[in-house]
Amino acid sequence: MQLGYAEFTYARWDWMTTHSYLDKNAVGKIGLWEDDGRLVGVATFDTRLGQAYCLTIPEYAFLKREMLIYSKEHLSSKGEFGVVISTADLAFQDIAADLGYIATVDNEEDAIFYFDKTSVEYQLPSGFHITSMNETYDPYEYLRVLWKGFNHELKGEGAFVFTEDKNQGVNAEMKRANVDLNLKIAVVSPDGHFVSYCGMWYDENAGFAVIEPVATDPEYRRMGLGKAAVLEGIRRVGAMGAKVIFVGSSQQFYYSIGMRPFAMASVWKLLP
Repeated sequence: MQLGYAEFTYARWDWMTTHSYLDKNAVGKIGLWEDDGRLVGVATFDTRLGQAYCLTIPEYAFLKREMLIYSKEHLSSKGEFGVVISTADLAFQDIAADLGYIATVDNEEDAIFYFDKTSVEYQLPSGFHITSMNETYDPYEYLRVLWKGFNHELKGEGAFVFTEDKNQGVNAEMKRANVDLNLKIAVVSPDGHFVSYCGMWYDENAGFAVIEPVATDPEYRRMGLGKAAVLEGIRRVGAMGAKVIFVGSSQQFYYSIGMRPFAMASVWKLLP
């Protein structure tokens, strides 16, 4: 939390720890830097090896050269490696360039919602309503809307299949100290299915909230349901004290509901 906003937020870290795509065998390769027992830097990946994030408390930024060298050695995947560097971190860019890295067209972008600048009002079509995983704890519906919303069926991966292992996976994800089930928002259709979902994360010590993930069933898109789920989540974290909300995206959807471009980071790779 001392780090504040960075290209790898606290919510992204927490989301990764229980993600089904996480390479659990690689977690031990994450590098930690300490000073007198205080954690001051981390070199990590996001679910899978091959792309690194080198993060430090500002006064320890001098460690990033060492961290990048470590990351190349330990966080590569089958010879593939890139490091994500903020466009605002000119010092780290210089370090990477000195070590033979160049920027690529691959990038990550974050958008921001200013709670005091944009309305959180929304309307739902008749028959639809908002719930949360606290009010309606339903692992099947949660995974179903994510499966549909991330287009797995449209990509030919078949209909959603629920298993006890998946049920236990949701329990491990949701029933933890860092998860507020009141901030896991779903829009429910007249037939009782979750058809849009927005996960929200808020920790007052971090000073900002994060949106992750957002998904809408393809059959229910362009009805304002995704907007309603996101704005309801923003409304709730605003009531808890959040002043700004981030999302790791530059999709037009987020800009259309009032979010604004905020920051970009590029993937840097070694010269071929």
